[in-house]
Amino acid sequence: MNNPIPLSASSVSSDTAGAVITLSDVCKRYGSLDVLTGLSLQVERGEVYGFLGRNGAGKSTAIRMMMGITKISSGSIHLFGESINSSVVTARQRIGYVAQEQHFYPWMTPKQLAKFVKGFYPKWDQARYEKLLNVFELPMKRKLGNFSGGMKAKLALSLALATRPECLILDEPTAGMDPVARREFLDLVSEEARNDDATIFFSTHLIDDIEAIADRIGIIESGRAVYEGPLGPLSESLATYSIDNTLYRPGQVPGDFVNSAVNVLQSSSRHGRHHVVLQFPYGAPLSPVLDYGWRQDSMTLEDVFIAVVAKSSHRE
Repeated sequence: MNNPIPLSASSVSSDTAGAVITLSDVCKRYGSLDVLTGLSLQVERGEVYGFLGRNGAGKSTAIRMMMGITKISSGSIHLFGESINSSVVTARQRIGYVAQEQHFYPWMTPKQLAKFVKGFYPKWDQARYEKLLNVFELPMKRKLGNFSGGMKAKLALSLALATRPECLILDEPTAGMDPVARREFLDLVSEEARNDDATIFFSTHLIDDIEAIADRIGIIESGRAVYEGPLGPLSESLATYSIDNTLYRPGQVPGDFVNSAVNVLQSSSRHGRHHVVLQFPYGAPLSPVLDYGWRQDSMTLEDVFIAVVAKSSHRE
């Protein structure tokens, strides 16, 4: 019998030499508060990795530890095969980082900022920086105190890409942007990073952003990974069904399921119908014999994400 895809992270390989980012059983505590509770993940060279989780799940904390900004309580982090305990400064010269919130000196201009930043990065590309400012229509001589939040995010991306990074780490970069600006931002990230064969680690709670560009995803909830792997196998192993509330009986599932390994990930009522999300063994047919008023509904990646997170939260 095949087992359903587990709602837990895949095991991290013991061979980290070929990986760009490896977190192994990472924990972070602030006093009695556990923010990360054994987070493990691995990002391979050249891939786009989507780091998904709702606000407060621990995404930004994990990234700040990767960048050496926040200290690990326990566990280990390796960047480019080396422990950050011994090589964080060298590793950061190979990484382009766009933080969730941008903090620039308000009296500086983009031109002055470039002069300040480029001394820290051996591969700084001034021509690329100026090209990106032009693409984003960012004025070179305007003071940063007059920039909007979206303009600052675009400036941060321009700075990150101008370092010719081997890895681009993005922490909720499109938060607060309108849909047009978000699409422009994502298209540029994908195009420029792919041109350089750079690895992209993209943290967000905006599911559409990940669906457009990610090769693999990691879903984090309550400080640990609850799924890591390609989008396809996860989406293809889940299906959602609904029935009129007047016909639903507690604990009821649709059709005739032969395999007892099926999991009910979510069960809720809305808009007059009761909905269930079911997890099947990977490769099993997702269309049971429907009866007694059940129907199969379409399922977006956002629906998949909510179902996985809801099941994980219920286990706490």
